[in-house]
Amino acid sequence: MCALHVIFDNPVIPPNTGNAIRMCAGTGATLHLVEPLGFDLSEKHLRRAGLDYHDLAHVVIHPDLDACFASLDRARVFAFTTQATTFYHDVAYRDGDALLFGTEPTGLPRAHSHHPGVTERVRVPMLPGRRSMNLSNTAAVACYEAWRQLGFPGGV
Repeated sequence: MCALHVIFDNPVIPPNTGNAIRMCAGTGATLHLVEPLGFDLSEKHLRRAGLDYHDLAHVVIHPDLDACFASLDRARVFAFTTQATTFYHDVAYRDGDALLFGTEPTGLPRAHSHHPGVTERVRVPMLPGRRSMNLSNTAAVACYEAWRQLGFPGGV
């Protein structure tokens, strides 16, 4: 089974979190949501995006980023930010790694991307002049790359 962690720091768009729940259910990754959340977890748009995958995904809610990092047992944390110079696919991922993503409208705050618990800042390449990718799409690209490097444990 995949022991990766996907962290959404202060997510605000329910369908993106619903999509991440579905992605984590499909990969076995744990989804960590750092409060405050910009929605109620029972919101219909979140339930609809996650469909019936809520029972198949492991979702943990944390009051803040420090509490989230403390729960990860010293995992390596890769902060995804457009300000990074290292590409996500240049990382040699290991079992237990965590992928940290910021909120949809503004991305990961500098204080969070430079948090002492962050191992490295990475980015997904894009064409020039583009602000960012959709949160759930970026998380899926990154999580599947990490899972691929691990040999898709538990996958069929």
